[in-house]
Amino acid sequence: MLDRVINYLKLSRDELKKVVWPSRQLTIQHTAMVVGISLGMAAFLGAIDYAFTKLLELVV
Repeated sequence: MLDRVINYLKLSRDELKKVVWPSRQLTIQHTAMVVGISLGMAAFLGAIDYAFTKLLELVV
């Protein structure tokens, strides 16, 4: 059992050496894009929720 765990860890380490990691600049750009899109969607959904709430108040 221990041999299987050790073998798994060695294979995992070998696979991680093959990974091409993104640059710091690219990571920052993608993070900013995700945060921006998330904020935009939150504002859009908040506005829709507000509009429906006001519409429902008019009906009820």
